[in-house]
Amino acid sequence: MELFTQFFTQVEASSAILMRWDVVLALLVGSVGGVLIGAIPGVGPAVAIAILLPATFSMDPIVGLTVLLGIYGSSMYGGAIPAILINTPGTAVNALTTYDGFPMTTRGEARRALSLAYSSSFFGGIFSVLCLILLAPILAKVAPMFGSREIFLAALLGIILVVTAHRKQALIAAAMASFGIWLSTIGLHPATYSKRYTFDQAWLSSGVNLIVVVLGLFALSQAFILLMGEDEKVRLTKLKGSFFQGFRELLRHPRVASVSAGFGVLMGMIPGVGEFTAQFMSYTYAQRTSKRPEDFGHGASEGLIAAETANNAVPGAAMIPLLALGIPGEALTAMMLSVFYVHNVTPGPQLFQNDMDFVVALYLALLILNVLVVAFLLVATNQLVKVVKIPNRFLGVAILTLSFVGVYSLRNSFTDCILAAGFGVFGYILKRLDLPVVPIVLGMVLGNIMEVKLRAAMARVKTPLDFIDRPIAAILFAVILIVLALHIRRVLLDRKERKARQWSTSHASTSFAANLSRRRSYLLTERGKRLRAKRSTYARPSTDKS
Repeated sequence: MELFTQFFTQVEASSAILMRWDVVLALLVGSVGGVLIGAIPGVGPAVAIAILLPATFSMDPIVGLTVLLGIYGSSMYGGAIPAILINTPGTAVNALTTYDGFPMTTRGEARRALSLAYSSSFFGGIFSVLCLILLAPILAKVAPMFGSREIFLAALLGIILVVTAHRKQALIAAAMASFGIWLSTIGLHPATYSKRYTFDQAWLSSGVNLIVVVLGLFALSQAFILLMGEDEKVRLTKLKGSFFQGFRELLRHPRVASVSAGFGVLMGMIPGVGEFTAQFMSYTYAQRTSKRPEDFGHGASEGLIAAETANNAVPGAAMIPLLALGIPGEALTAMMLSVFYVHNVTPGPQLFQNDMDFVVALYLALLILNVLVVAFLLVATNQLVKVVKIPNRFLGVAILTLSFVGVYSLRNSFTDCILAAGFGVFGYILKRLDLPVVPIVLGMVLGNIMEVKLRAAMARVKTPLDFIDRPIAAILFAVILIVLALHIRRVLLDRKERKARQWSTSHASTSFAANLSRRRSYLLTERGKRLRAKRSTYARPSTDKS
């Protein structure tokens, strides 16, 4: 109880931070900007955050992170608009929204679907932040127990979870993560300051900048895709009815909403899992427990609630491993981590001990952002729907220009622009081949953490077993072994199932060939010859009219 009392005394001090004019402006820009970005198909929060990262380096940490958090969370609200109105998700995580949102639009219930999506997203976002606030005092006590060994194992677990999350592309994801780890080693050795993998190029001595890689892989690659694509003709449906209809409807499905929000929080806390797993788990649960499961995919309100609640519960939960351990769970939180480092703020155990006001201010900012987004959507949706009609090529040129301006502003280096363009082409190829991009960024971020923490840990241990002689280290090591064992088991089961399908297909072909052979052999017997002779005596009726 004392923990929570101490935490809530911090709220008053943190509220003073949020009352500053620059933080208020950041809240408005993040909430409104995120909705606009999410409502434009083909852009997404990753592109926007990548472009804005260089600009946030000159801001106060709380201001820069508030803008990025606003875009991260509110883009999912905006992404539901094109998903419901034109069957095209504004962001990747809104893909499941199209299953039941667009069928509602075809029935003339577009406003009902939008209001239901807004209310579900709001509930998921608030639920996630409240869980974050309730866990904060516990994290403040547990986080100091994480030393260099524990953080190394947690980072290693994050890499493994990211790789195994790409179920059918695990080997490719592992290769991409390894490539990212290798990129993090380019430059000067952290202990001896000797050059590594610089290939006698002076510009590589300072290493490969994470922001250059992020802008190339996410922003420039998406700009290339938009420029090479064709503009689609969009026909918008007129919105009729009240936006408060969906809010009332959400109250009729409290079980689906609360369970979906719970899935979002749990999946958000696990690195490498994120919105997609939370959404599909929530959607499956809602369908199995529904009284009318046949309506799912045809405009079921429960399906829309499950999808939108789950994906908006993830952002707040994803901040837990980032703030408590300094370990990002996905590309967006990895980008935010760079803002911490630029301002010499180290997320992890020390952050909760030395700068609790900053942590609580971030929590409150997330809470306020959700309120601002819903208020903005209720007022501006009728005008906001027109954003989906912006031509793709215009967006591509805008993203391309802003990306190169952002890259050049980092170090005023033309070499960085060339490097970003190279990663842009690489990212474009990966996206066209449907190969994972995120493991590269996480490999770069976590690789650097792992190297530093492993070096510090090995200086304190005498034998390999000493590495896991503390309870949390032993638990993390056991979890790593369990995750690997489960993944290997799943791979073996998939291989067995694939072989069974191949055998059944080949067996069917063999059976057909055997039947054909038996038929041919029968026709060559004496009885078969008589049957053929009898058939050959059949004569078609004459068509001669004479």
